[in-house]
Amino acid sequence: MSRVPTDSVQLLFGPMLIGTFFSTILYGLVFGQAFIYYQTYKRDSTWIRYFILYLVICETLATGFDIGMMYEPLVLRYATPHATTILPIMLVADPIMTVFISTPVQLFMGWRIKTLSGSRLLPAIICALALSSLVGGISTTVAASIFHEFAQEHQYDGAVVTWLASSAAADICITGCLVWSLHKRRTGYSATDDLLNKLIRLTLQTGAITAISATLDVVLFLAAPGTSLNFISDFSLSKLYTNSLLSTLNARAGWNNLTGDQLYRDNVLFGEATFVASGGNHPAGERSNVYSVAALELQNRSDNGVARDHGRRDIESGISITKVVEFEEIPPVTRD
Repeated sequence: MSRVPTDSVQLLFGPMLIGTFFSTILYGLVFGQAFIYYQTYKRDSTWIRYFILYLVICETLATGFDIGMMYEPLVLRYATPHATTILPIMLVADPIMTVFISTPVQLFMGWRIKTLSGSRLLPAIICALALSSLVGGISTTVAASIFHEFAQEHQYDGAVVTWLASSAAADICITGCLVWSLHKRRTGYSATDDLLNKLIRLTLQTGAITAISATLDVVLFLAAPGTSLNFISDFSLSKLYTNSLLSTLNARAGWNNLTGDQLYRDNVLFGEATFVASGGNHPAGERSNVYSVAALELQNRSDNGVARDHGRRDIESGISITKVVEFEEIPPVTRD
């Protein structure tokens, strides 16, 4: 029996183990953010709460598959030829579990962009790329179950490239569309523009990371054949999608922490919000500046501008800026 070189074993299982560590850590963040979401947003629409539950269940399964995937070659097949030649059984589940998470998130963001921008073309492109990624991920799982040796991984390069390249392209489109749509809504009022700048930064932070991770995954897969370096980012990819979505949803409650001393009420990212700028003690009769951002919301409105609750659809109408009111009450004039 030939002995596998030590450096080959290190490049084979080292990145996989590191990727599993990252995946498990990010799963903890997913669980924590989901707990915060359910404790904070009990009045969100039922469908979005079930959507988050679906993501948590999928992430739990994916994390279990990652752990089992490492247990098989390092424990069950330890010191056997199969450990370094045959793909772990649970590894083939990674692509399909990833797209079962990433595709719904991307479709949700595409729908959000449609509501925000009013465009049908851009969301259609995003949905097409997301569905292409779904097909590529399923095809990769099917191919990996047929070509089940490490040496045969590049027999299905096309499926892997379709999966990861489409996912990265969708993420880039989503990030670019959201940033551009928010940028066009600048009003010239400093309060509104400052809020939009913070929304843009949050969009870039949460959207770009998934695009970079998916791009790095496909580049390492093609550039480093015979190794598993791509698994460092691959195993964490689904968790990045879920964490990005949850961080955006949970930011609604903590937006005042990102805006200095301004106190926000209700639903800042996805709901009608008014906020008051605190400025310490004010003389009698003088009020601090009051800003009203009337349509940073995901609620439907009737023609006369009155919000229609429809079960508190907090996540269902995009983000738009329609009005900013800024005023300072003049102190009353006292007579001698």
